[in-house]
Amino acid sequence: MKVWNDKEVVDLFKGVEAAKSEQKALKEAFKKHATTYGRKQNSVRNYYYHEVDNLKGDAKRCKRLGINLSVHDKTHFKSFDKTAEEDLFEEIEKLMQEGLSVRSACLKLSKGDLTLMTRYQNKYQNMKRKLKADNIIQFRQRILTDSDINSLFLGLVKLIKRNALEEERGKGELLLKKAFDELGEKERQIEQLKTEFEKLKTENFKLMKQFKEMDKKRALEIHLNKNRVDKKVEDKV
Repeated sequence: MKVWNDKEVVDLFKGVEAAKSEQKALKEAFKKHATTYGRKQNSVRNYYYHEVDNLKGDAKRCKRLGINLSVHDKTHFKSFDKTAEEDLFEEIEKLMQEGLSVRSACLKLSKGDLTLMTRYQNKYQNMKRKLKADNIIQFRQRILTDSDINSLFLGLVKLIKRNALEEERGKGELLLKKAFDELGEKERQIEQLKTEFEKLKTENFKLMKQFKEMDKKRALEIHLNKNRVDKKVEDKV
């Protein structure tokens, strides 16, 4: 196992500081150091975070190496409450209306802190997906199924026939012809309802097809966003 001497430790911390000042992922600093000193990138990363903790408890050594720990301090975030989430969402949306991308808006709000920028971006995307999902669910609640439409149609037919018969019930033979004429009109109304019913079924089928396509698109977006997030997390590390 290769021993870390003071010079190499200082070089590592300087490399990390340079990456941060250039707004690059720390992964690049670890990779460069690993290549220079013949180490594995993961070993360099693990040593760095371990050494940051060690130096916090060894002020004398930290001073001797000339390392400013404030640059290397790990950032701890408070959880977003509902108000903070809504404020962040509105600020990002406002910056996007001014022409910035989501990433640029989050970078501006984080004041150049890549870790915080990633956190803002992830929070915004999650809220965007949740808002979209809520809207889809609310819209779906207004969609009639084929069973609902059939039940409604049959109920209307029964009501029309029953009303027609009740109106003519008890009348004499002289009114029978008129009753059949009116019943014929009701039958024509039923045929019209059938036509409207078929149109409604067609529109309902189109809507259901659109929702299936939206579900597929949403699943693809979630998959792509997850891949981007995973890549950014890897890049950050």
